[in-house]
Amino acid sequence: MRIEFAPLNVPLRRRLQTAAVVQWIFSFLALAQCCLAAFVLLALSDWWMVALLYAGWLWLDWDTPTNGGRRSQWMRRWSVWEHFRDYFPLTLLKTVDLDPKKNYIFGFHPHGNKHTCTPALFSPAPWCVSPCMCLSSGVLVAGAFGNFCTEATGFSHLFPGLKPHLLMLPFWFRVPFFREYIMCGGLVSSSKSSLSYLVSRPEGGNVAVVAVGGASEALDARPGALTLQVQNRKGFIKLALKHGAQLVPVFSFGENELFDQIENPTGSPLRRLQNRLQSIMGIAMPLFHARGVFQYSFGLIPYRKPIRTIVGKPIPVVQTQSPSSEDIESLHKVYLQNLAELFEQHKRSYGLADDQHLAFI
Repeated sequence: MRIEFAPLNVPLRRRLQTAAVVQWIFSFLALAQCCLAAFVLLALSDWWMVALLYAGWLWLDWDTPTNGGRRSQWMRRWSVWEHFRDYFPLTLLKTVDLDPKKNYIFGFHPHGNKHTCTPALFSPAPWCVSPCMCLSSGVLVAGAFGNFCTEATGFSHLFPGLKPHLLMLPFWFRVPFFREYIMCGGLVSSSKSSLSYLVSRPEGGNVAVVAVGGASEALDARPGALTLQVQNRKGFIKLALKHGAQLVPVFSFGENELFDQIENPTGSPLRRLQNRLQSIMGIAMPLFHARGVFQYSFGLIPYRKPIRTIVGKPIPVVQTQSPSSEDIESLHKVYLQNLAELFEQHKRSYGLADDQHLAFI
């Protein structure tokens, strides 16, 4: 394989952008392990009292990730996120204003193909229709993270009075120190009680961001892919009905263009292995690759492809304390129709042909 190296005279601006993405990759691939190791080493050192005090704090603060988290506007406005935004670049667009007195569930599509392993001892949130339907277990998709966990694309300016919360597997909020870092960006637990807490606040102003496709969709994510696994994803629909939260479809053009994935057609040995691991551990492990830091031929750094995230119109939801199967099915159909319309209205602006359409499975 011929390796294409990056030129030596790369502008400082682009080097800073690459560095910002590298630290993002590290944060969600290795930072949790480093934090856990640091806590263990601290507990075994002469500074064990610090570890003991933090363990006490962890016990007292255990429920915070399910009670809205603890965001830091200062961290969300770090200049590093502006370099992260400009790397792709990343853009957030709204179609209508959203009432800050209401609560919303943003259905984020597509999931993208970055997904990391969760230890098998942890089981996915029981309210999900299928394992990991609502989030990435480790590395977050670039559009979801950049738009909703930072202010780089101006979420607070576009949607004044609303606070976005990106849902993430509860396991990661049990890792010492790491949990503090991810909560600062607005990440919260994906448990049923966490989502219910957000969308039931009477004062409104909360946005729960759910990556609907989840682990299964990640296995089919590759450049040009327009297949979404949403037909059986109805857990978020039920909670929207139960709490009267408005549903908002969100489509991120370019999300699947960031990484290549080793071919794994249905029925192939690799796909059977991936499906088997998913059935056992509740997560999928797509074998993705893209570019490196100093060369463009291989690595885990995403390609420089533009990502344009479109926030659609809210779907009014009438609160139903005990929604029936018919209620859930009816609202689910409306949601899929609105998602398809959002895609069709904007696809030409982002280089897609008239004969390219979303496929729901």
